[in-house]
Amino acid sequence: MPARPARSARAPAAAPEADRVQLGLSLRGHRKARRLTLKDLSGHSGVALSTLSKMELGQISVSYEKLAAVAKALALDVGQLIDARGAVPAGGAAPVVVWSEAGGEATYSSGHYDYRALANGFPGKRMTPVLGRVMARDRGQFTDFIRHPGQEFVTVLSGRVRIEFETGEIVEVGRHESAYFNSGVGHIYTSLGRADARILVVMSE
Repeated sequence: MPARPARSARAPAAAPEADRVQLGLSLRGHRKARRLTLKDLSGHSGVALSTLSKMELGQISVSYEKLAAVAKALALDVGQLIDARGAVPAGGAAPVVVWSEAGGEATYSSGHYDYRALANGFPGKRMTPVLGRVMARDRGQFTDFIRHPGQEFVTVLSGRVRIEFETGEIVEVGRHESAYFNSGVGHIYTSLGRADARILVVMSE
């Protein structure tokens, strides 16, 4: 089993306040539309009530794992949770195709990664496509591995990333290379090199 890097004292960068506030407003709106209390949503999602409260107030950044759990509990796509503009109006016709303008989608930062969820206006998506920027540099910046149900495909657009799994397996993926894995197995991405790596990730349950 490969040796695990020693933990680093560096903390992840804080997400921009605008990202956190946008997510909080979206979360509160979707929760209230379903007439759920924070306690109800905590029970459905498995995310701590105190964490949900801080998310709504825009006080903290959370991992994709928690975003996915909350979105699933609200019967939403992660992109629709990040960007409330992605919802199809009630009674509206489902689109045949959705076009994503470069830089036009809402972003969210967990501190380790920046996420830009794509095609938010397509209802009932079976896949979640995300453009990502990997800012983390070593395993020690994470308190735990990230896990969410389903499968995950990643291709590197620029830079080079290291994907480490809780099983001890490690893979390094370079520009235009890809990896496909079971996202229920704990995993983390870190950038190799000076520049942040940019990736395209597609997730499905």
